[in-house]
Amino acid sequence: MSDKTDKTEQQRLSVFKTYKLYVGGKFPRSESGRVYEVTTKTSAADAAGEGRWLANAPLSSRKDARDAVVAARKAFGAWSGATAYNRGQILYRVAEMLEGRRSQFVREVADAEGLSKSKAADQVEATIDRWVWYAGWTDKIAQVVGGGNPVAGPFFNLSSPEPTGVVAVVAPQESSFLGLVSVVAPVIATGNTAVVVASERSPLPALSLGEVLATSDLPGGVVNVLSGRTAEIAAPLAAHQDVNAIDLAGADAALAKELEIAAADNLKRVLRPQPVDDWSATPGIDRLTAFLETKTVWHPTGSLGASGSSY
Repeated sequence: MSDKTDKTEQQRLSVFKTYKLYVGGKFPRSESGRVYEVTTKTSAADAAGEGRWLANAPLSSRKDARDAVVAARKAFGAWSGATAYNRGQILYRVAEMLEGRRSQFVREVADAEGLSKSKAADQVEATIDRWVWYAGWTDKIAQVVGGGNPVAGPFFNLSSPEPTGVVAVVAPQESSFLGLVSVVAPVIATGNTAVVVASERSPLPALSLGEVLATSDLPGGVVNVLSGRTAEIAAPLAAHQDVNAIDLAGADAALAKELEIAAADNLKRVLRPQPVDDWSATPGIDRLTAFLETKTVWHPTGSLGASGSSY
């Protein structure tokens, strides 16, 4: 009897995690006060139409989307003006923080994508490596896509890449963590700021990523993470006059067409959905260059010294 009593006294309720949005370096609940249930993804659950309850995620509203754009625009000046080397340091720090919370993300990715622990661990490790990969590109991409141009005349003609501005990112629906990082990291590595619409079905890894970003050196507002109904959040972002570009990676064909039409109103740069068979494959630099503008400057060489010699 006493043993049974002791066991009863030792039982406790778990402390469930409250997931929040990540906007402007802070963690607000949705302006609407709404939430929606997030459940595990398993083949059995898919067949039955339900899975094990994981958490209530914020159901973002149009107001949340507008607030995120304001935060991203506010952060753009300082982030785009930082040195490429400094941005690389900060991205590497994010990878360090992810490494320290590896076990948490393994659990969340396993639940989100219906993977075994070992396969989820592979996904998380690939994600951390992807952050490091993009961290290394921050101070090298300008050498690849910029440089001096040959011209006829006494001029220097130099082309250099510059960030586009505020980029809305519709994250992949299936690859909730590796795919997410693969579309977000190149946006901010090149000096843009991002408003991210997390996977509708599996938003928890993205919301937890916000916690990592907040505790790294990344300035608030550089990345803003929203969860909820993809179409409901992405529509106002595509039509927003202060969003400069949109990545439709996680939009289906019908939604992508609607968003592209909305984006045409202020001539946004649009990256259409591209099928990806394996997110762990080396991504190349296409996403790094997708949201860069090229500035070309002409400068007269002038003369050197009293002899009149020139460059």
